[in-house]
Amino acid sequence: MVAPGPVACRRRPLARRLLPAEGVPARVLVLFLVAVGLAVAPAAPPVAQDDCIGLHDFSGSKVGEFPAGWEVREEEGKRVYRVGEEAGRRFLAAVARGLGVQGARETPTWDLETHPVLAWSWRPREFPRGADERVAAANDSALAVYMGVPHSRIRGPRAVKYIWSEKVPAGTRLSSNQGLTQVRVLRSGPPASNDAWVDERVNVRDDWKAGFKESRTPRAAGIAVLTDADDTKSTAAGDYANFRVCRS
Repeated sequence: MVAPGPVACRRRPLARRLLPAEGVPARVLVLFLVAVGLAVAPAAPPVAQDDCIGLHDFSGSKVGEFPAGWEVREEEGKRVYRVGEEAGRRFLAAVARGLGVQGARETPTWDLETHPVLAWSWRPREFPRGADERVAAANDSALAVYMGVPHSRIRGPRAVKYIWSEKVPAGTRLSSNQGLTQVRVLRSGPPASNDAWVDERVNVRDDWKAGFKESRTPRAAGIAVLTDADDTKSTAAGDYANFRVCRS
């Protein structure tokens, strides 16, 4: 993929600020930098859940439509992400057929000092055929979640990325986008039950500091998801639900 040309100085919507380093696949980057201004729908008031604050549970979005308050870099990405409902629970259903486009949302209320943990639920529905996140030519995932931080107007944001891989062992640490994205494999292989949700809680503040070897606590700009199958030219599918940030 060819990197885009010079960046205009006007305000642009979330997920339109595509600034990859030369030769880096554009889909790797999370495009939600607060530094250049965002044009997204206002965030819903956070809802307390024990020691957690709700970021997004898709309850305010219409079933069958692209979720309110989220954005994609390319319009075709809106075909990938749709709100679903099951047993009264709304979630983000992703089906990518030969595509690799992220969905992203700004998180202006998230303070990593007080709420360093990102929590969510997910489940894989179909792993991309032949995918292996360790191999650039096969770097597709059924499920991936990002936390991004403003970094450079030229190189783009830095991010920590969590994936559910079919092949790469859980616990594996990877790096992509010339070191701008630090990847952690949370789960590997098919789920115990196709329909069962799996809950995750990760300390993104600690993972950020360890991955980028920094002592400072960064300012989170937003979250993103990526269900992609562009490298393998196959199909990937997975569901996401109940994003929140927690004290522990």
